[in-house]
Amino acid sequence: MQTLQTAAQLRDSVNAWRRQGLTVGFVPTMGNLHAGHIRLVEEARQLADKVVASIFVNPTQFGEGEDFGAYPRTPQEDAAKLEAAGLDLLFLPAVEEIYPSLGRPATFVEVPGLSEELCGKFRPGHFRGVATVVCKLFNLVQPDMTLFGEKDYQQLAVIRRMVEDLNLPVSIRGVATVRDADGLALSSRNGYLSAEERAVAPRLYQILQRTAAAIRAGDTDFARLESHHLAELRQAGFAPDYLAIRQAGDLSRPAPGDTDLVILAAARLGKARLIDNIRLQA
Repeated sequence: MQTLQTAAQLRDSVNAWRRQGLTVGFVPTMGNLHAGHIRLVEEARQLADKVVASIFVNPTQFGEGEDFGAYPRTPQEDAAKLEAAGLDLLFLPAVEEIYPSLGRPATFVEVPGLSEELCGKFRPGHFRGVATVVCKLFNLVQPDMTLFGEKDYQQLAVIRRMVEDLNLPVSIRGVATVRDADGLALSSRNGYLSAEERAVAPRLYQILQRTAAAIRAGDTDFARLESHHLAELRQAGFAPDYLAIRQAGDLSRPAPGDTDLVILAAARLGKARLIDNIRLQA
């Protein structure tokens, strides 16, 4: 496995693959890797001749008072996991490599509307930072395909819209959420949970499952379902930002008769902000 830190080195390696006619898969991460990230690499290996992963804790997607400084950074452990998974190239850039104009006015990429709903409402500017860094990484790696976990469903929707709107020549593939045995979605931020909070955390997914079961049973009073299960989250000990039932394609509010739905939730438990979702299809 190659480990490179500069854009010039990265381009040289990828261009050498291109000259051989090889396809390139890409898995962008912020590190502190878990089995969900490794699943993305494994899926990419099935789809592409060569696979690149990046580890970059992106400062522009963290808001004021968020955990940029405290976000767990474990590059040596991450590199060992990626090498064991058969990764070809790890891109490990410094902040200055991605944002050469840091400290001066910078160019941003923004997906309006979709970025301002749900998590975007509670984390202003977050998806602008995500779209900007992903667009930069796409320009650097120039992959044929990029894989993202479906746990971050809104992020996936924002990136798909950006790729479509900007005519970027990359295929976006979502990969199913990887969960612990008790249903908790794997996340780098799960490490913030105390033992007591970790015992409570699976209830987020359980409440989403109950919401999904009600819809499958024919309950289409979505506003009442949202209110009821939001109250359930509070009773379980969460401080929820939202629990929302939306159209799966564009995250707009569903109309009567819509059947391709996603139920999304974000809730704080101690220091951790947990997100999860369940997709419903007819």
